[in-house]
Amino acid sequence: MWQEQHLFQWVPNFYIVLVAPAGVATKSTTLNLGMGLLERVPDIKFGPESGSWQGLGDALADSTEYFKVPGRIDEEIQSAITVAASELGTFLRPDDEHAISFLTDAWDGRKRQFHHRTKHSGSIEIKRPCLNLIGATTPSWLQRNVPENMIRDGLLSRVVFVYDDKKRHLVSLPSRHIKGKDFYVLETKLVDDLSEISKLAGEFKFTKEVEEEKGWMDTWYAAHHSTRKVHMASDRYGGYIARKQTHLVKLAMVLSASRGDNLLITRQDCEEADALLSDAEGSMIKVFESVGVVDEAKHMAEVVQFVRAYGFLTSNEAYQLCHNIMSEKSFLQAFRLAIEGGLLQVETREGKRGVIPAKRTTH
Repeated sequence: MWQEQHLFQWVPNFYIVLVAPAGVATKSTTLNLGMGLLERVPDIKFGPESGSWQGLGDALADSTEYFKVPGRIDEEIQSAITVAASELGTFLRPDDEHAISFLTDAWDGRKRQFHHRTKHSGSIEIKRPCLNLIGATTPSWLQRNVPENMIRDGLLSRVVFVYDDKKRHLVSLPSRHIKGKDFYVLETKLVDDLSEISKLAGEFKFTKEVEEEKGWMDTWYAAHHSTRKVHMASDRYGGYIARKQTHLVKLAMVLSASRGDNLLITRQDCEEADALLSDAEGSMIKVFESVGVVDEAKHMAEVVQFVRAYGFLTSNEAYQLCHNIMSEKSFLQAFRLAIEGGLLQVETREGKRGVIPAKRTTH
C-alpha cells in the first residue's frame, strides 16, 4: 500500500521505540503482546532482532513478493518485513554508518532498488524495501550510545518514541482484572481484523476535502511551516518537524485501513493522526533530552532523580548519594542549576534546609 505523489511515495511503515527506565514500564510485555497477535496473521514475514545490517538486508531480499493491485495490469513488488527488538541495543549500532544509512533509506520508502556489494558477503539487492520496526530501550542506553546529530538530521527524526518514567497503574496481578474468555475473544477479533488488513493492496487516495486546493492538507501544511510550536522551538527538533507530514500521512493510512477497505484517507484520519503525533511529541522531547546531553545536564538529572526518590534531601545528604558518580564541584553546580531551573525547590523541615521536587503547575 502507498500514497502516490509521483515525485515520491508515502508508505505506511513505522519505526516505533518504547522508552522507559528499567523496571518502570512493561516495555517488553507490551511489545510481545502486539507481536504475538501479528505472528498469528498468515504470510507476515519477520526479520532478525540482532546481527548485522547485512543480515537484515538478506531478510528483506528474501521477503520479496509480487502482487496484483485491482485496476492495474502490471504486478507490484515489495520486500516487507517486521522486526521486533525488545532490546534495541542488540539491533541498532549507532556507530555503524552503513546500518544507519540503510535504515534511513528503508524508512523513506524509496521506489528504486537498493543495491550494495561487499568484499566478503557478496551482493545484496532489495526491491522496494519496506521495514517495520518496533523496539524498546532505556533513556540511559540512548544517553550512552546515540550522538546528537542522529536527532537533527538523522535516523531518530524518523522514529516515533513512546516514553514514560512512571507506572500509570499499580497492578500486581493482572489476572485479577482480566477474564480469560473475554481476553481470548478480543485476541481472536484483533487477529481477524489484522488478517483482513493484510490483504489490502493498492494506492491510498485523499478525499476531496483533504486534497483540494486550500483544503485540509494545504491549511495544515501552511500552519505547520509558518509557526513552530513552543515546545519544539529548539533546532534539534528540526529533522522531525521537516518529516512530520510524512509521519502524519503514514499514520493516516494506518487509521484508514483500521476502519475499512476503501483506501481513502479522510479528514478524520488526518486530524486523528495529527492529534496522536502531537500527543506523542511530549514523549519525543523527553527522549531527545536524553541524547547528546553534556555532563552538566546529566549530573543535574541524577541529582533531581535522587531527590524525587527520597522526597527531601539536604545538600550534604544528596552529595553522599552522588559522590561516586560526580565530583563535589560538579555536584554543587548541578544542585544549584536544578534549583535555578525550577526542577527543585528549597524547603525547611525540622530545622533542616534542603530541597524537594518542584511542584508541577497545571494550566
